[in-house]
Amino acid sequence: MKKKVLATLLSVAMVSSVLAGCGGSGDSASTESGSEAAETTDAAEETADDAAAEEGTEEAAAEEEIPTSTFGDPNGTHLEMWTFVELHGQHYGNMVEKWNEENPDRTIEITCTTYPYADMHTKLLTSLTAGTGAPDICDVEIGQFPNVVAGESTWLVPMNDYAAPYLETMVKARMDVYAGADGNYYGIPYHVGAFVMYYNVAAMSEAMGLSQDEVIAKIDSVVTWDDYAALGQEYVDAIATEGKYWTSVDTAGVDWQWIAMAEYGDDWTGGFDEPANVQLDSVKQMLTMEQNWVNSGLAQVSPDGHVDLEAGFQNILDHNIVSFPKAMWYMSRFTNYMPEESGNWYIAKCPVFEAGQPCSVGVGGTGTVVTQQSANIELAAEFLAWAKMSEEGEQLIWDNLGFDVCNTALWNDDAFAHDDSNQYNAFFINYPYDVLYSIKDDIGKIYSVAISPTINEQFCNVTLNDILENGMDVDEALQAAQDVVDLEQ
Repeated sequence: MKKKVLATLLSVAMVSSVLAGCGGSGDSASTESGSEAAETTDAAEETADDAAAEEGTEEAAAEEEIPTSTFGDPNGTHLEMWTFVELHGQHYGNMVEKWNEENPDRTIEITCTTYPYADMHTKLLTSLTAGTGAPDICDVEIGQFPNVVAGESTWLVPMNDYAAPYLETMVKARMDVYAGADGNYYGIPYHVGAFVMYYNVAAMSEAMGLSQDEVIAKIDSVVTWDDYAALGQEYVDAIATEGKYWTSVDTAGVDWQWIAMAEYGDDWTGGFDEPANVQLDSVKQMLTMEQNWVNSGLAQVSPDGHVDLEAGFQNILDHNIVSFPKAMWYMSRFTNYMPEESGNWYIAKCPVFEAGQPCSVGVGGTGTVVTQQSANIELAAEFLAWAKMSEEGEQLIWDNLGFDVCNTALWNDDAFAHDDSNQYNAFFINYPYDVLYSIKDDIGKIYSVAISPTINEQFCNVTLNDILENGMDVDEALQAAQDVVDLEQ
């Protein structure tokens, strides 16, 4: 047992380094506060700094710098909350004030502590394994979730009963990602992370000599990846400038592979019951298509590996690419890092390989859990479900964090989805939730299980570079990846 626990703890450190490269798809969330890549990159840097710190005085000083905030009624039931994203803690602070107003006989005081990414997950897993020291409530990034949910109801509180009032309108695919092998829900999500396409209509209009409406009409006519490539070729031919591309493909993130699998209903992890298989036809098709685009000049390899780092933001600002697929939480990257692009960008559904296929998948995310060590399980679980699943909670998640919320009841609520005072509604040419509502029944899932870190590490560190940078044969590269995966399962 000790060896197994040690291996699991080591896997936490491994996953944190992989996530820094994979943009959180193994992702996210700025955070999640919008993602996950930028946030997990920061987390990896903090982890490296912590590892370099000496014991004693320096370690104590580092401990003092950990942000801790207490919210709510000092006379209420006290709950401890751990997170790795300070904005998440602020969300619970806002929600506990609302809770106390609505439940004066069951008031709460909550202390939210924000640890560096790897530190928090290691600390949580250690506490769960030891049976002492865990908080009442804790965020768990999706790439780390397999480690934490391994203890199922011994470590975590099944959330089924507490989530029940909201489940009818929640995106089932996103809830399922935070289930255990026993079928119980153990984590409550912040967002769907639905994959969509982002298009720079202003840059396309200028290069192609078309009006905004004409460009949007062309975008809306895109159904398949062949249609997408044809429109991209039209753009590249029109701009005819070295260094200007239609899109970029990732070598440090597996988002493109996830959307391909979702379109065919595949999952390379095998879920809880089947062996992992990275040699799926869907994965081969996507990688072959990406490689062809790089070779033809339609696409470039993303600077720094993916679009969710500083070099990626600058590449977009320089209009070196004018379209790319990414989860809806990427909206916050525009408002935070590219505000000058306001009014230029349009959101659309992703192309598919074959007309009629599902066109999206939930990417990245953080599920929040209640631990069995809580002295107030009932209250902590009821509050958590309400804070993240109720319409009040989802409103704040959208307004403050910029996430595409999981409660579909809000997606076509005009007051919510078309509120022009919301910064994300104001930034884009169209309303994001109009797109999300149009793909409501087309959002797939890829499980995050024990083998996921191995797959992500292999692809982000080796396979994608071999294929997209070095021109390696796709079948050969995937066989090499499968050989590595097979050694771990």
